Amino acid sequence: MATVRIADVPHPKEEHPRTNLQDGVRSSGGDGIYGRQSFSRSGTADPLDDIYNIRSRSKPPSTNRRGIRMSTLDRGEDADPGLQNPGDFKQKQVFKGKLLLWLAYQSIGVIYGDIGTSPLYVYSSTFSSAPSRQDLIGVLSIIIWSLFMMVTVKYVLVILHADNDGEGGTFSTYSLLSRYMNITNRDPREASLVRLQRHLSGDLERAGQHVRQRLESSRFARGLLKVMGVLAVTMVISDGLLTPAQSVLGAVQGIEVVHPSISKRTVIGVTDAILVALFIVQPLGITKITFAFAPIVIIWLGFNAIFGIYNLVKYDAGVFKAFNPGYGFDFLVRNGEQGWRMLGGILLAFTGVEALFADLGAFSRRAVQLSWLCYTFPCLLLAYIGQAAYISVHPEAYSNPFFKAAPPGTIYPALVVAILAAIVASQAIITATFQLLAQVMKLSYFPQIKVIHTSRIFHGQLYIPVANWLLMIGTILVASIYNNTTSLGNAYGVCVMFVTFFDTCMVSLAAMFVWRISPFKVFLPWLIIACLDGTYLSSALTKVPNGAWFTITLASVLAFVLLLWRFGKEQQWFAEAEDRFPTSHFVTTGPDGQLRLTDRFDGAPLSTTRGFGIFFDKAGETTPIVFSQFALKLTAMPEVIVFFHLRPLETPSVAPENRHAVSRLAIPNCYRLVVRYGYNDEIITPNLASVIAEQIRRYLAEKHFHLQRQVSSDPPGTTTNENQANSTDYATTASPTEKKMASEERYDDELAKLNTAYAHNVLYIMGKEQMKIKEGTNYARAVLLWIFLWIRDNTRNKMANLRIPTDKVIEVGFLKEI
Repeated sequence: MATVRIADVPHPKEEHPRTNLQDGVRSSGGDGIYGRQSFSRSGTADPLDDIYNIRSRSKPPSTNRRGIRMSTLDRGEDADPGLQNPGDFKQKQVFKGKLLLWLAYQSIGVIYGDIGTSPLYVYSSTFSSAPSRQDLIGVLSIIIWSLFMMVTVKYVLVILHADNDGEGGTFSTYSLLSRYMNITNRDPREASLVRLQRHLSGDLERAGQHVRQRLESSRFARGLLKVMGVLAVTMVISDGLLTPAQSVLGAVQGIEVVHPSISKRTVIGVTDAILVALFIVQPLGITKITFAFAPIVIIWLGFNAIFGIYNLVKYDAGVFKAFNPGYGFDFLVRNGEQGWRMLGGILLAFTGVEALFADLGAFSRRAVQLSWLCYTFPCLLLAYIGQAAYISVHPEAYSNPFFKAAPPGTIYPALVVAILAAIVASQAIITATFQLLAQVMKLSYFPQIKVIHTSRIFHGQLYIPVANWLLMIGTILVASIYNNTTSLGNAYGVCVMFVTFFDTCMVSLAAMFVWRISPFKVFLPWLIIACLDGTYLSSALTKVPNGAWFTITLASVLAFVLLLWRFGKEQQWFAEAEDRFPTSHFVTTGPDGQLRLTDRFDGAPLSTTRGFGIFFDKAGETTPIVFSQFALKLTAMPEVIVFFHLRPLETPSVAPENRHAVSRLAIPNCYRLVVRYGYNDEIITPNLASVIAEQIRRYLAEKHFHLQRQVSSDPPGTTTNENQANSTDYATTASPTEKKMASEERYDDELAKLNTAYAHNVLYIMGKEQMKIKEGTNYARAVLLWIFLWIRDNTRNKMANLRIPTDKVIEVGFLKEI
């Protein structure tokens, strides 16, 4: 493998100063790379108030949008349709009938393991001594209405609608907002892969226009939304370390019910063994895992419902009056501060609700709604009401209500099912971790790591190997260090309430700017739910000194890493901005027909080297940076050039006839090949060059065939404009016969050049971008960038992993300053 190192900048920076990444938005003074929108008071839309793809070389918009969409003359034939395809956008999957029922069945086994096992410990976590019947009814009332308001109304009926093309979680809602608001930047190479749908100002009410304008123009507001989205991800992940340890450890400790003499060392050893087994099966994927997990959770919830009905019939059906919310308010008023602190135990009744939203991408909204409303919710209501009926007669049973309230003869089956259900409870947060990491990678908040799609039918079911094994190590350490559920319980719940509050805020913004609901109509529901979130959150914060500091600290450290990576990526986009231009910006044809650099690069002539040069570009949509570096520094080009663009789509496979899109660029014998592929398609193969050459041959043959038909149908004396941008061979007033001969001659010449270049030598030309910190950078910024560069250098994909002949690879190294 040959290596070429280029250590200076490709062209003078003063000619192309660093510009904002975001197009179509006026500069807002000190707002950096973001912009400000203007709004029309007359109710008509600002002609410039539109959605623009974020590019690395954006300019202030003008009436002709120069800098956003370059004129055909400026970019010649580089403006080909092969780069932009509506099918590139992620398509939301919709399931009906048997598939919907199957998904609902799977969702029970994954989503509700956490929230479904809460009846094991809610009452024991809430009360510290035997409760009075009045207090018991009050707590039950709060549990019932919390499940109704916080889970059913807030999440199942409202928040699940704020998905981002089927993906769930707080960060997905932030991604949704970023499509409808100018609040973030995107990788210029992948901007066209995102469907931007920002509503015109005239389509929003006056209050909505004002709120959106203030949010978009405020650096603090944009930063706050970003931090909220990232913190929600890291808090779910940090809870993801606790949930498996807590649930499995609690399940194993349940053996003490029948064997009180079991040692702590045995409990920890069995817990660690189960945790290892739990993470080992993750590569199987959700569909296969749920064959075992779903029946366990279904049976577990069924046990709770049956036990609840039994206890209601036998003991105290009067607890049904807890459906009156007045008893919940009365409990809080009577108990004052102590009642407020007890909310920290009550909130455990709906912990896991954050995973219900985060796991949405693995299932569907209708499947989750169906499984919750038709099965899980009724079972949980019966469980809590039935336990309250038993405790009202046996107050001392509050410490272990599930087992003590079990009907005679069912204690051993209940113990087995409870242990299995507690183990399965971890799956909700494990799946959520995979979903959230995939989301943050899409918006460049985390280095690209391997993501495996585990289902050909359900595209959102993912598995991330690195995350799985790191999560396994973390949970084993947590279980071994804390070694009892009481300590883990003190660390649990705070992050959940932060996430639910963030969800409330994000979805309220989505209601205003995505669903276009008036801010005045959104405010009151937001205030009610935010007050509920705030009440529970304030109570949960009392756990911080007793253990919750661990999850908050871990979430903060992870959030710092994600925000640091994003900061570094934005600096990288700035540094790369000067090279993101069409080929006509770098290369032109001189009067003598020879290729040369453009006048801005001194017009040096370019020599031609024999061979077939394939320039790799990941998801790009302009000239690959490696090409501009190659041409400018070596003043040479291969005989035939192909820009090879990879365009991954979120689908299992792309049909062969739709996989390749070839177009001709302004440079003679220069082509662009865009390859669209699914997650099960293999593109980089040892015979890649032959596949590329064959696709170009087909393209030339098709163009030649269409041109011949056009010439045959044109009357004499007409002008044919095919390929007029870089050749005048066909722009003639010659007779049809002469046109056909010229067309044949050109086709034969291009095909001969292609075959000769391919037969002589194939070169895979790849770029290896190195970065250094600019001289004079302040110390704090330099430290952050150094950490970013260190992470970047240790997470980059290696060329050795590509399945292409190494003796045909040329790596062009170049240096950028950030």
